[in-house]
Amino acid sequence: MSEPEVIAEVVAGVGRIRLNRPRQINALTVPMMHALAGILDDFAADDRVASVELTGAGDRGLCAGADVRALRERALTGGDVTEFFTTEYGVDLRIAAFPKPYRAVMTGITMGGGLGLSAHGSQRVVDASSRLAMPETQIGLFPDVFMTPLLARMPDEAGTHLALTGASVNAADAVRLGLADEASGAVPDPDPVLAADWIPECYAGDDPVAIVQRLEAHTEPAAREAAAELRRRSPLSIAVTLEALRRAARIASLPDLLPQELGLAVRLATGPDFAEGVRAQLVDRDRDPRWSHARIEDVSRAEVLSYFEPL
Repeated sequence: MSEPEVIAEVVAGVGRIRLNRPRQINALTVPMMHALAGILDDFAADDRVASVELTGAGDRGLCAGADVRALRERALTGGDVTEFFTTEYGVDLRIAAFPKPYRAVMTGITMGGGLGLSAHGSQRVVDASSRLAMPETQIGLFPDVFMTPLLARMPDEAGTHLALTGASVNAADAVRLGLADEASGAVPDPDPVLAADWIPECYAGDDPVAIVQRLEAHTEPAAREAAAELRRRSPLSIAVTLEALRRAARIASLPDLLPQELGLAVRLATGPDFAEGVRAQLVDRDRDPRWSHARIEDVSRAEVLSYFEPL
């Protein structure tokens, strides 16, 4: 008998949850998310449970995010992707409103859906191995799992840089930027790039074309490297992500953000860039995606706005 992919137990008043797909860096499937929803509901109602702690099996990370290869297959075969996102976002909202202390141990790789399971908790812990990121624009999606409000609140457009480029942050920057509450043990120094003057200069405003052109024209090599990274990613995802980020800054609560999250996720996941991005990164691994638009300049404002219409 194989072990379950989510293991739950109560030890000394702590409801322990362990994601248990170590070979896949605990990538999330629909059954795992259904299991998490049930476990959280049970722990919330269980008087024996004073607090909850989330960890991941293996030594590579807490969670690499959703199992996007499985999601791609579901989309390509005409399956329902809405269930995937509805279930995942329901778990994230449970965590954000959880009535007891919820501690997430963000060891190693904690990305995408892994941040959804941790960054909304009340006690978020990182360490020297932690690498946190929302890399979705690389596969034709956007930084979902209600991360856009956290990114939008970061100082000096650091969140815009992270959302568009998918750059990862270490433990020190995770605490500084509001993705974690405490660091365990000695951690690396903050990345000076994330406090550089060119970030607020270049990432200001709502126009993705202006942003990439300012980055390309900047004298700082790191700014030009960021521009090159944006050029490699899905032009549609870059434009939609920027709009999502700006809108999220004006949305009062995570439940209020749900219609935007779900609409964007379903539309992007059933579009050509997601299938192509996952193919290039995780299936064929040629790292040479053929996006639906050749350049960011080719994405019209009308097309971006169409992704924000009600489902």
